[in-house]
Amino acid sequence: MSTKVKIISVLLCLALTGFVYKTANRETVVKFIPFFFHAKFTPDDILSPGNGIFFLETTDRMDPPSLVLCAVESAARINPDKPVAFFMKGLPDINSAEEHTQALNSFPTLAPYYNIYLFPLRMETLLSDTPLLPWYQKVNPVKEVHWTHVSSDASRLALMYKYGGLYMDTDIISLRPVPEKNFLVAESSQISSNGVFGFDSHRDFTWTCMEDFVKNYNGAIWGHQGPALFTRVLKQFYCDIPPFKGDEDLKCGNVSFLNPRRFYPIECRYWMKFFEVWKADPPFNESYALHLFNYANRGERRVMVPGSNTLVEHLYMRNCPATYQAVLEKRSTHLTNVPLI
Repeated sequence: MSTKVKIISVLLCLALTGFVYKTANRETVVKFIPFFFHAKFTPDDILSPGNGIFFLETTDRMDPPSLVLCAVESAARINPDKPVAFFMKGLPDINSAEEHTQALNSFPTLAPYYNIYLFPLRMETLLSDTPLLPWYQKVNPVKEVHWTHVSSDASRLALMYKYGGLYMDTDIISLRPVPEKNFLVAESSQISSNGVFGFDSHRDFTWTCMEDFVKNYNGAIWGHQGPALFTRVLKQFYCDIPPFKGDEDLKCGNVSFLNPRRFYPIECRYWMKFFEVWKADPPFNESYALHLFNYANRGERRVMVPGSNTLVEHLYMRNCPATYQAVLEKRSTHLTNVPLI
């Protein structure tokens, strides 16, 4: 092909892209462009800028409940300038833009968001070049009492160390962008959560946490590799965590320790309030997101019911409208007939 023909071909592609941009929404444009420019969809390519938001599914489940979809959708909706990555253990390998589009189309409530990316969770690859890999190669998941949670605790640390960004549990509904960097969140006074945190890549804190994870591993105690790990590392290496006096955030060495009101204005022991009818919804003006404590709800298994007028229904309506509409209309949120590869 002559140089002149190549130039004309490129100009035609650009002109066509411009036409699509003017005649379609932005989501269509972003999904249209990769077929011309062969955009990659590996974690390294998407998350290396360090501004990503991570979610994890460490079981083989491929039909996430509406709360999980709401968490991912709400994060993507209020952070259109950031990639939102959902790592799923049950997802087959994705090797091209076309395969990624097919995978994303399996989740109709997420597919419209151009900044959502699905990645297979391969723990041995993820934990490579970290202190966690030798532990993972020795541990027997069958004998672990809390393997789903422990493997998630390990994965989020490796993701944060390698890429940097923001991690959130899949039962957190985002309300507004999180402006903080290099932070932990207090679930209660002097106790850190690991359900949401954010750091730059290759920070000492996350590396130290991975070392402590292995050195003091105890899979029989729920949270020992999670909230308890963050709390003991913070106290041992950064500061003797002072109590909060009001709504202020704290500084613990070079780590910000955010007030519980930022993500936990409703405490874990009051989790059922999300499923109650309020006279007036709280404004949550001081909160970036809300943790709905799905672990505490595991026995009752309460869900958002359209028409219930509960707080959680209002949160869905405002923050994850696509998910809410699908539940309202009783549409499937996971299409198994869409080929993934």
